[in-house]
Amino acid sequence: MEDWSLLTLAWVGIIGLAVVMYVLMDGFDLGIGILFPFVAGDADRDVMMNSVAPVWDFNETWLVLGGAGLFAAFPIAYATVLPAMYLPLLAMLIALVFRGVAFEFRFKAGRSRGLWNTAFFGGSLVATLAQGVVLGAYLQGITIEGRHFAGGMWDWATPFSLFCGLALVAGYGLLGATWLIWRTTGPLQGWCYGVARRLLLAVLAGILVVSVWTPLLDPRIAERWFSTPNLFWLTPVPVVTALLALWLWRSLDRWRERQPFFLALGLFLMSFGGLVVSLWPYLIPYSHTVWQAAAPPETQVFLLVGMAFLIPAVLAYTAYSYWVFRGKVTGGYH
Repeated sequence: MEDWSLLTLAWVGIIGLAVVMYVLMDGFDLGIGILFPFVAGDADRDVMMNSVAPVWDFNETWLVLGGAGLFAAFPIAYATVLPAMYLPLLAMLIALVFRGVAFEFRFKAGRSRGLWNTAFFGGSLVATLAQGVVLGAYLQGITIEGRHFAGGMWDWATPFSLFCGLALVAGYGLLGATWLIWRTTGPLQGWCYGVARRLLLAVLAGILVVSVWTPLLDPRIAERWFSTPNLFWLTPVPVVTALLALWLWRSLDRWRERQPFFLALGLFLMSFGGLVVSLWPYLIPYSHTVWQAAAPPETQVFLLVGMAFLIPAVLAYTAYSYWVFRGKVTGGYH
C-alpha cells in the first residue's frame, strides 16, 4: 500500500507539472491575444504575434499531456470532472482552434486581416475565460453519486466561477504584458509597462477576492487555512505573494525588462500553491481523494515508464526552442 501511495503521488506530481507548465507557458501567449486589439497599430500587432509565433504551439503540449495523464492515471476523476465541465471545455477547445488558425492565416491575409485579428483576440479571450470558469467550478465542488457526475449541465455557471474567469483574463493579460516588456522595444514596450501596472492591480484584487471567497465555499477549506497550527504554517503563502507583488510593482517602476515576467510567473505559482493547500488531498472536490480516484498500480507503473522518456524530451525541446528564439523581436522579424 505504501508503494502504491508513492506511485500515486508521483502521478499527482506529473499532472501538477503539466498544469503549471501549461498555465505559465500558454498563459503569456493567450495574454498577448487578449491585449491584441488595444495596441495602436498593425505593425505592433505583427511584433506581438512574432514574439510568440515560434513557441506558441508547443506551449500547448502540456495541455495534451495533462489531459492524457488524467485519463490514464486518474480515470474516475476524468470521467466525473469532464462531464461537469463539458460546455466551458468545449468553448475552450473551439476558441483554441480559431486562435491557432489565426496564427497561420493572419500574415498571409490581405483584406481579411481584420477578421483574423478578431479571431486571434476572440479565441484567446474565450479560451482564458473558459479556463478560469473551469477552475472556479472545480473549486466550488462537483455533485457526485458513487463514481458518476450527478449534477446539471449548468452547475459550472455560478458567480464564483465567472469571477474566476475574469480574474484569469487579468492574470494572463499581465503575463502577456510582462513578456512583451522583455521581448520588445520602443513605444510598444513603453505601452506594456503602463498596461502591466493596471493589470497587476486587477490581479491583486482578484487574488484577494478569491482568497476570501474560497473558504466560504466549504468549511473544510476554512478550517484548513484558519485553524491552528495550520494558520502559522500557511502564513508565508499570502506574505510571499504580497512581497512578490510589491517587487513586481517596483520592477515596473524602474523599467526592468526581465524581472517583471518572472515575478508575474511567481504570483501564479503562489496562487497554485494556495489552490493545492485548499484542496489536498481531494482530486474530485470534495468526494474522492487522489488515492480513491487513482488507476490500479499496474496501470500507473506501465504509464510511468513512458512518462520517464516523454517528459525529459518535452522539457529538452522546449528549452532548446526558447534558447534559439531568444532576444528582442523587431518589426522586421519573421
